[in-house]
Amino acid sequence: MSNISTISVARRERVAPSAWDGIALCLVAGTLALIIYGAQQMNAPLASVSKAQISLSPAALPEYALRTTLRMFAALGASLLFTFTYATAAAKSRRAGAVLIPILDVLQSVPVLGFLSFTVTGFMAIFPGSVAGAECAAIFAIFTAQAWNMAFSFYQSLRTIPEDLDEASRSFRLSAWQRFWRLEVPFAMPALIWNMMMSMSGSWFFIVASEAISVGNTTITLPGIGSYVALAIERRDLTAVFYALGAMLVVILAYDQLLFRPLVAWAQKFRFEQTMGQPTPGVWLLRVLNRARLVQIALVPLHKGFVTVAHAPLSFGRWRWRRSPIQRRWLNIIWGVIWWGLWALVGAYGLHALYVEMAGQIGWAEVFSAFKLGLMTLTRVVVLVGLASLVWVPVGVWIGLRPGLAMRLQLIAQILAAFPANLLFPVAVVGILHFGLNPNIWLSPLMILGTQWYILFNVIAGASAFPTDLQDAAANFRVRGRNWWFKVMLPGVFPYFITGGLTASGGSWNASIVAELVTWGNTRLEANGLGSYIAKATAAGDYPRIILGVMVMAVFVTLFNRLFWRPLHAYAERRLRMI
Repeated sequence: MSNISTISVARRERVAPSAWDGIALCLVAGTLALIIYGAQQMNAPLASVSKAQISLSPAALPEYALRTTLRMFAALGASLLFTFTYATAAAKSRRAGAVLIPILDVLQSVPVLGFLSFTVTGFMAIFPGSVAGAECAAIFAIFTAQAWNMAFSFYQSLRTIPEDLDEASRSFRLSAWQRFWRLEVPFAMPALIWNMMMSMSGSWFFIVASEAISVGNTTITLPGIGSYVALAIERRDLTAVFYALGAMLVVILAYDQLLFRPLVAWAQKFRFEQTMGQPTPGVWLLRVLNRARLVQIALVPLHKGFVTVAHAPLSFGRWRWRRSPIQRRWLNIIWGVIWWGLWALVGAYGLHALYVEMAGQIGWAEVFSAFKLGLMTLTRVVVLVGLASLVWVPVGVWIGLRPGLAMRLQLIAQILAAFPANLLFPVAVVGILHFGLNPNIWLSPLMILGTQWYILFNVIAGASAFPTDLQDAAANFRVRGRNWWFKVMLPGVFPYFITGGLTASGGSWNASIVAELVTWGNTRLEANGLGSYIAKATAAGDYPRIILGVMVMAVFVTLFNRLFWRPLHAYAERRLRMI
């Protein structure tokens, strides 16, 4: 009888709430309340936002920070959905990848702010009279600052899955759906989480423009940190700028502690190891959730539901039409003709539309001039990405091999990556004028300020995912110094560096539009290049020249990626994957 009572008491203790449940309940309830309040504000009538005035009072910053954070996380969710679909299609289908990856190259080269002029009208038409249309346009602009590097990271991970894991999944006869959730997503998770952090940090650069939207003669200013900073800069209120930076740091600290730090610790379980790896650093939020009994009970149905969906066979093999080799070959030919024929029609229609828009306004001399300016910007991009690689690859390896240090420096890295580089432009103007420097040289570093972190974050992800057994083998064979770098570590992080270098290169092209033409008050400094060409055309409202500049930039980015980054990616996929 005493044994039965002891068991019942133990069961009650496992179910009874504890102090940890109170802490977890406060965190969950507070988060839900903030989300509900922000969502209600996003669905307000458009007239209320048009009449509202942005206040530079520090008391308004908490609400502005909430609105900006919700937009960024909505864009992050859309970026994850895009990554899982777009990158998977490009990695799994050779025919689709031949089209989708060049399109991704072009998309990352198109100026982020250029998307607003094409999307605002559509979103406003979908949500007439509601601020939701402007909110969707702002979220889409932030999405374009986040999605491309996440898609490149996931694509690189899918293409470099170790062959023994691939063979194991096939030997267990996993369906495509099961293989995706049980092998591909877990293998890509460490690098994807670091790229999610980089996406969140990098999108701060475009918050200012995405929260002030012009529709015809109407300007809609969405409440947020970006619009607060824009007004502070317009009024030259340095105190308000520092208030905004403080609010930004608080927001970064909050989502680092509540989301990314637990995710990084959780992703350690997906490292590709054949021996016991390094211990996972402790995270306070995970400790709270693990000790909260009611939270554990509440999460059981969600976990079971996810496992059921992820492990569902979803195999349609029995409905497949059995074909002979000759039939398969002819079907491939037919589908290839249809596929490439459709894309040829789309391309021909686009070229015809561009010709109609630009005919009689742009001569061949200006086209050659634009390509010459593109070569100047290309030179800056190559030099800057090379110098950033020399600096951040060793630093990223050093951080990534030390999980405890990576957790401590994670917040600092996010803050540095999130710092709005455009706030340094006035300092650059004053310095160049004071010392009589050449703008063609000294404006160039502004292009890499916000994009160099792609290299650092991806190298940290690569070093963090480097198998411990290979590190132990190198130590046992006493591989040190130069041999350790060139035969052990650099080959291990090379696929991740390719992703970082590729996205940093595309981001630098994008940043050239604001870095090659810098203004402060009535002072304007210009560096010769394609970025300044597009910036001047945009300021003048010269749409044919805007189109020409963007087209030339897309051509340069696509060719450079095809001739340089893609061969390196193929080499990493062929020779440097874990086997």
